[in-house]
Amino acid sequence: QPPLVESGGGLVQPGGSLRLSCTASRFNLRDYTVGWFRQAPGKEREGVASISSSGGSTNYVGAVKGRFTISRDNVQNVVYLQMNSLEPEDTAVYHCNTIWSVGDLRPVYDNWGQGTQVTVSS
Repeated sequence: QPPLVESGGGLVQPGGSLRLSCTASRFNLRDYTVGWFRQAPGKEREGVASISSSGGSTNYVGAVKGRFTISRDNVQNVVYLQMNSLEPEDTAVYHCNTIWSVGDLRPVYDNWGQGTQVTVSS
């Protein structure tokens, strides 16, 4: 599986919003459960949200629950992460990847794209 492509990051003030996009150029992302991950400087990569292939099931880690929303458009072959009420602690490089299941945020392949940088700062 080639790495997925993330976009939409940037610099935002605390309390602001961003929407990240995850696309696949050479295979049908709609066939896969997908997770969003983030890696802050000096920390291990952590999974933050997941969505089933149909979009009917989602899961979030506690730190982002109620602030982040994962969704997908299987016609456009894209998975989104809407991030609201951003906090400085959300600063990280965000990645997406195919995962085993909504409740199991382990990547199917240890193959990561460049990610997209999210910086929350005043």
